[in-house]
Amino acid sequence: MRPIHVAVAVIEDAQGQVLLSRRPEQAHQGGLWEFPGGKVEPGESVSHALLREIREELGLEVRQHRPLISVTHHYPDKSVQLDVHQVKEFSGEPLGLEGQPLAWVPKEQLTSYPMPAADRPIVTAIRLPPTYLITGPDPSRRDRFLQQLESALTRGHQLVQLRAPQLAEGEYLGLAQGAQALCRRHGAWLLLNAPPRLAARVNADGIHLNSRRLMALKARPLPADQWVAASCHNAAELRRAEELGLDFVVLSPVLRTLSHPAAETLGWEGFQTMVRQLTLPVYALGGMTSGTIEWAQHCGGQGIAAIRALWQE
Repeated sequence: MRPIHVAVAVIEDAQGQVLLSRRPEQAHQGGLWEFPGGKVEPGESVSHALLREIREELGLEVRQHRPLISVTHHYPDKSVQLDVHQVKEFSGEPLGLEGQPLAWVPKEQLTSYPMPAADRPIVTAIRLPPTYLITGPDPSRRDRFLQQLESALTRGHQLVQLRAPQLAEGEYLGLAQGAQALCRRHGAWLLLNAPPRLAARVNADGIHLNSRRLMALKARPLPADQWVAASCHNAAELRRAEELGLDFVVLSPVLRTLSHPAAETLGWEGFQTMVRQLTLPVYALGGMTSGTIEWAQHCGGQGIAAIRALWQE
């Protein structure tokens, strides 16, 4: 069954609220809330379809947009391919020109609105920030390490992976408790790069699986209200992350790094190709800088993950 190609807009206002519209009761997935958009006609570009559909549905003129995520979903009766773009610059006031109810919804409340299954990865992508900070070296010097973390949080990082493979479990838990307190204070999420059972010990926001733990799992290790992410390096690991219902992944290495200069890299073209085959948000890792965030997003990624570029900036 060939998927129906749809251009979808995540329209965000100056207050950070996202616009939803409700599907007619008699339509496919009727009565559910969705992100506005419509079918891409044969020979039409995604950009042209997006601008046309938003003008026809809402009376808005889109001034600027960028790729956010691509989602292919198979319902029992049809398949859809959603090309989702983020829209922050537009003119006009939205009107339900096709009689559809509209709602401006804060990002943290999006999960409360019943949506088609295909839209759920879009909600995850909206909630996630453009940077994923991986903590840097020398966690044995706990006070200095936590000062460095607080400095990073003060700069605005909202998603943190606590990586300290050299620490014993007890030392790691002590560090995690201090890191979690800082993240709570700054409104950031903390994910533990550790066995999933440790998340409950420090009330962490989730876990980050290395590729070994990812491939060994038989089911998602935490409930839906906690983040589960993973490190991936190839198509098999990406498929496993998707099968387990993970929330997002980190894909590497994209570019050469100082720590692994001889490693084979994906390059931006390879990164983009793999991202297009996935229905999860993907962070690019390897050789990233703050200047590569926009390019990672242009390639369909959520943004960048990094140690050196974000921990020491």
